[in-house]
Amino acid sequence: MAFFSKLKERLFKSSSKIDEGLDAIVEDGGEVEEAAVEAALEPIVEAPVAPTPEPAQTPEPEPEPEPEPAPAPEPIPAPEPEPVPVPKPTSEPVKPAPSEPAPVVAKPGLIGRMMGRKAEAPVVRRVMDDGMLEQIEELLITSDMGVDTALRVSAHMAEGRFGRKFSTPELKELMADEIARIMDPVAKPMPIFPKRPQVVLVVGVNGSGKTTTIGKLAAQFKAAGKTVVIAAGDTFRAAAVEQLQVWGDRAGVPVMTAPEGSDPASLAFDAMTRAEAEGADLLMIDTAGRLQNRTDLMEELSKIVRVIRKKDPSAPHNTLLVLDATTGQNALNQVKVFQDVSDVSGLVMTKLDGTAKGGVLVALADKFGLPIHAIGVGEQIDDLAPFDPREFAAALTGLDA
Repeated sequence: MAFFSKLKERLFKSSSKIDEGLDAIVEDGGEVEEAAVEAALEPIVEAPVAPTPEPAQTPEPEPEPEPEPAPAPEPIPAPEPEPVPVPKPTSEPVKPAPSEPAPVVAKPGLIGRMMGRKAEAPVVRRVMDDGMLEQIEELLITSDMGVDTALRVSAHMAEGRFGRKFSTPELKELMADEIARIMDPVAKPMPIFPKRPQVVLVVGVNGSGKTTTIGKLAAQFKAAGKTVVIAAGDTFRAAAVEQLQVWGDRAGVPVMTAPEGSDPASLAFDAMTRAEAEGADLLMIDTAGRLQNRTDLMEELSKIVRVIRKKDPSAPHNTLLVLDATTGQNALNQVKVFQDVSDVSGLVMTKLDGTAKGGVLVALADKFGLPIHAIGVGEQIDDLAPFDPREFAAALTGLDA
């Protein structure tokens, strides 16, 4: 749940966009439920109403009778005073009348709220119709879910529900269920094979977060008891090598490097030889960022794959494509091109904390069906976690887990 809280907090741009959009859709043409209004105004009664009792519910004991005044004596000489009669004490104490239980007084909804009893706020609901469905489609498209996926999600939301009324929370739950249904089949961790070394090739465009992702994965595999070797195959950018070396030192993982401008395919071959000699479980090979529309750079990536397969025909065993969520629908084009060149086996989505269009991950799952191994929402080592479709759908729509 810790990562879900972080995911929900950092997906606020996407979730607030959908949340606010659904609120506007329901309010546009929605009505306050009459039952909710009556519930807010009707008396809050928990017991039959009884008449208000007298202020004194327990009668006080009757006072002792005052002695009757003695008749005035006739004037006689030197009369002796008669003794004042003293009332006899009552043999039994006076018992108070049994008190009746205090009746419950009815409180109107408004008065009840003023007295501390909070009535539920009126609920706005709107009938599911063509107009509402069209607005939901537009909202999903603006969240970068893509036209095809947006139409599919909204159609499933409306299936068998036309004519029924829905509130914003109910629509959010319905939408989250449909998103999770699409993404359930692709939520898979990166498979671990008995083959040693298992070669993991990491590819992606410039700035997608490949280097950071490799460092985080290496640290996590190392913590799980695996021996890992990293090959800094981005020989064109010195900062990438230095960054990997920092992560390698932090995780206790060796990093193989080559002089700047060296052939990355040659480095990959040498790294496989070393990993075999050391009996490493995993060899993670970084590659230079390349745009999917640069045919020369994509050909260089093909060369790396060919050289790796000379050493081991089954390698690379995993080809991870790292995608930057901020690129939106362009991520779909990247998957298509990289899949053709390097036979992508799984996806890692980064920078979900920096975009208002997290719906692109739903479009990727719907269109390609490639396994989504992990998602990232920050720079710390615990900001990369296995992909959970239910948590992601809840965070995207603003629901609680």
